[in-house]
Amino acid sequence: MTDPLTDPLRSAQSINRRLFLGGLGVGMATAAVGALGGIPEALASLGSADVGRARHRPRAKRVIYLFQSGAPSQFETFDYKPLLDEMHGQELPESVRRNQRLTTMTSGQSKFPLARSQFEFRRFGKNGTRVSELLPYTGEVIDKVCLIRSMHTEAINHDPAITFCQTGSQLAGRPSMGAWVAYGLGSLNRDLPSFMVLVSRGSGRQAGQPLYDRLWGSGFLPSQHQGVKLRSGQEPVLYLSDPAGCPRPTRRQMLDDIGALNEIHFQESQDPEVLARIAQYELAFRMQSTVPELTDISDEPKSVRQLYGPDVETPGSYARNCLLARRLVERDVRFVQLYHMGWDQHDNLPNHLSKQCLDTDQATAGLLVDLERRGLLEDTIVVWGGEFGRTAYCQGPLRPHNYGRDHHPRCFTMWVAGGGFRAGLDYGVTDDFSYNILDKPVEVHDLNATILHQLGLDHTRLTYPFQGRDFRLTDVHGRVVTDLLA
Repeated sequence: MTDPLTDPLRSAQSINRRLFLGGLGVGMATAAVGALGGIPEALASLGSADVGRARHRPRAKRVIYLFQSGAPSQFETFDYKPLLDEMHGQELPESVRRNQRLTTMTSGQSKFPLARSQFEFRRFGKNGTRVSELLPYTGEVIDKVCLIRSMHTEAINHDPAITFCQTGSQLAGRPSMGAWVAYGLGSLNRDLPSFMVLVSRGSGRQAGQPLYDRLWGSGFLPSQHQGVKLRSGQEPVLYLSDPAGCPRPTRRQMLDDIGALNEIHFQESQDPEVLARIAQYELAFRMQSTVPELTDISDEPKSVRQLYGPDVETPGSYARNCLLARRLVERDVRFVQLYHMGWDQHDNLPNHLSKQCLDTDQATAGLLVDLERRGLLEDTIVVWGGEFGRTAYCQGPLRPHNYGRDHHPRCFTMWVAGGGFRAGLDYGVTDDFSYNILDKPVEVHDLNATILHQLGLDHTRLTYPFQGRDFRLTDVHGRVVTDLLA
């Protein structure tokens, strides 16, 4: 394993990129074919002269991002609002709404009746933090998390909002957060990608928002930093298996021949993507043995499986993916992204959201307990949340046992655990309608900047030159929220 902090190729960070590629490119290509094991780390140093100066002493090494796609309602999860019980069915006061923009799904409503949560909240932990009865397992571990009630974002519709959370821009095509981390920090495991992705579909609203592969793409960063998706079928990673009738020695010789051809191509083009291609072929070759071992959970004790709940036995479930996430970070994969679809409850919210919570609650809490028992939570950041919040008022008619909530970007709840974040912190205050933030706002760029900071990266210096300007995950925004840190 190559240590990205001591990799000699990283000392070239202060050299101009074109001079570096022009003067040393051929030598690197030759080394790529002769000693391919270190290439993923070497490639991480290409493209930005500022990566080395973006580093400082980290508190965390890895990230598990539990993205709840579709936007969970804060009213039925973490943001207790008792005034809604008293004002149920009454109109949202105009003094609260302040003529803020609405989606086209509710902008035509003549009334905006407030909807109380149908679920009770209980006190958990040393601080008596209120958590919905739908999340009892999460409540039991609430002292391990840093709860942020005052998140806000720019986007009001799903696709741009998810893209914004994951890439720092509402426009498609930018590198994802996992790709930025892989680019900035390099690999800790030469036999697995630095960035891996798992997707599960909830049992709540079936026709949920789609997810696109670009959400874990590398954008304009070198392509080896893109997320690699683990599937639940017989072939966990597509195109990884040897072709039928191709024995292992023949496959090895094929890769050597392809590598030699790519070396010739690099000598002619000086294109760093050629080096990325060589590295990806070699990594795929090694993954043929590491991925089957990774995805086979038969060696997990019954006591560990029970932490994640009965769904852990179902391939492709959120629970199984949480267990695989632990196995991935245990093998020093830098960034593990889980997406759980189905949180978009515009109607029939009590039914659909309760199913989503049943899908995720025990496995999420089990993951935190499992990481802590293994000494991994200390240097692994776990993030939970969606792309925005939901409205205090009902979308459509308000019925006694049925209601829905529209999109609301102005305030929502997320939480972070491990990696030097303050355990047991309840941060930020929203108004009585969870419609506006009253104290300590945290924007998406702020959270991303803080996560990068804990990984030892300065978000203002982690840049990449593209089309005449330096890009970064946080664009020209973001601040490190030191109040969230231990």
